[in-house]
Formats: sequence, structure tokens, C-alpha cells
Amino acid sequence: MDTRELEFRLLNDFQRDFPLAPEPYAEIARRLDVSQDDVLASLRKLQDEGKIGRVGAVFRPHVLGCSTLAAVACPIERLESVANMIDACPEVNHNYEREHAYNLWFVVTAPDRSEVTAVLDVIRHQSGLIPLDLPMLADYHIDLGFDLSGRHRGHHDGSGNRVDAHALRAHLDAADYRLARALEAGLALTCRPYARLAAACGLDATECLYRIDRLLTLSVIRRFGIVVRHRELGFMANAMVVWDVPDERVDEVGRLLGRQDGVTLCYRRPRRLPEWRYNLFSMLHGRDRRDVLARLEMLRSDLGLEPVHCEPLFSRRRFKQCGAHYSGTPAKVA
Repeated sequence: MDTRELEFRLLNDFQRDFPLAPEPYAEIARRLDVSQDDVLASLRKLQDEGKIGRVGAVFRPHVLGCSTLAAVACPIERLESVANMIDACPEVNHNYEREHAYNLWFVVTAPDRSEVTAVLDVIRHQSGLIPLDLPMLADYHIDLGFDLSGRHRGHHDGSGNRVDAHALRAHLDAADYRLARALEAGLALTCRPYARLAAACGLDATECLYRIDRLLTLSVIRRFGIVVRHRELGFMANAMVVWDVPDERVDEVGRLLGRQDGVTLCYRRPRRLPEWRYNLFSMLHGRDRRDVLARLEMLRSDLGLEPVHCEPLFSRRRFKQCGAHYSGTPAKVA
């Protein structure tokens, strides 16, 4: 297998279901019929190139902490200074400029709702702009995996139910929170990364693997594997498509839309009238703008959604993108 094919297989095949074995990179090497040294060298190269963010966990929102999607309508001449101010908040893990009057969109994650509110208050005070506060009410599909082969993988696991964080938290203990904190930066690119991870959170390696598997079973971890960065892989266009769905139909439409190939995120958020009319959010990625718009029109036609008003909010600039940071202690009930 040449270097290019190996890199493709690593990026495409191991975004989920990453081996839970003492030497996971050796297991990957066995499956691909290459050496462990080749696997590690390729992953380090891909990480250096920015194509891989980390190898690790994508956690279900609102379980280990609390988060919200927020947006401000920022004058163009102040955009960079306000974006830099928002980026400086450690609780902000994503910050994008998008095509809309509300043109800066960011995610705030903190141990509990009161701290999320405090961060939004700081941003309002420092910027003089009033953020839209749009916490997730229900998830229909959260994945953010990218099929590089052009064949849609059809991996959909959203329940469409309101997030029951209380029920999931009841299954967690302090060691789970320590493990989540240690996983924030991802697995080390070493022969025995779980041993290093276990040492960082005060567990032995066997228990560490058991707990990751358990968190996957509980769906606290939604995906475990290589977390790629879409722009660096050639997905140069992405649109957050926002929909104004009649409230009595939003769960039905959300579940349907979340099952469609090419939809990487689909969730319900509150309206904020009169400023914000939309209650359903979905994410589409493509090689270019035409690709995304064609996919959107196909979805609207195939699903009978032409009468439902929607807007594609294309990304213009990525100011910040990293994994969410958790406190390492159980979140307070909000």
C-alpha cells in the first residue's frame, strides 16, 4: 500500500469504531496490512498538515457540561476584533463567520448553564452586541464524519428526543469525568496510547478501555475515532441550513432530515422572536458552494420540504475550531 492510499484509508475508515485495544495502532496496521510505524508516521503527518484535529471522542452535548450555540450581528468593520475577543474565551470552542445579518456564530461550553450565561454576559459587555442564545433542545443526528470516497456512509443514530442529561449523568462517576477531561486533547500517537491516557486520569489501562466502551454504549460518547478537519480535506463549502418548521411538525421533519445522506448535523433549537424565526438546524458540507446548494435542493424536493422556508448560512471564515473543554468534575444540574 502506497503512502497516499494509506492516508486515505486512515482518514476515511477510522473516523468511528476506533480499536479499543492496548495497541490500537498495531491493530489498525494489521487490518491494513502495513506496519505500525507506517500508521503512526502517516497520522503524525496528517496531524501536522491540519487534516486531523485529534484521535478521540466526540461527546454528546449537555451531559458532561452545558453548551449553547450563539450568534451576534457584528458590523463588518469590527468583525475581526470581535471575533478575536470571542476566541479569547476558553469556553468558546467553535467560532465561524457566516453569511447572514447574524454573522458570527460560536459555541460556548462550560460546566453548567450559569457559567454559559456568564460567558455570554462577558461577550455582550465587551462587544456591546447582544448574542442570540440558542441551546439545543433535541438532536436528530450529530456525527460530523466525512465520507471521502463519495459513497455516503448512512450512519445515523440521532433519537430525536429531548436531551435527557439528568438520566445519563446518573450513570457517571468522578472517574468518568477525569477520563473525559484527559481525552480532550485526544489519544497520543504512541504505541500504547491508552496506557498514557489511563495514567493521566488515575486509572489502569484495562479500566480505561472498559470505561470508554461503556461511555460509547451509553451514547455519552457519540463517536470515537479520527476527528478530521473538513476544509483541509477539500470540503471547502459548508452551510448551516436553518428551517422555519411549524412547531407541531419539527420533530417529524427533524428525524426525517437527520436520516438523509450528507446531513452531518440536525437539531432543534429555540426561536428567538422577533430576531430569530428558525427552529431547526442542519449542516451540509460539500466540495464547493454549488455542491451544497444542489444537495439542499435535492433534499427539499425528495422530502417534500419546498413549502418550508429555509436559509443556507454559508461559512466565510473559521476563526476557531477545537474540542470542547470540560471541567473534569460533574456538571451541576441546571
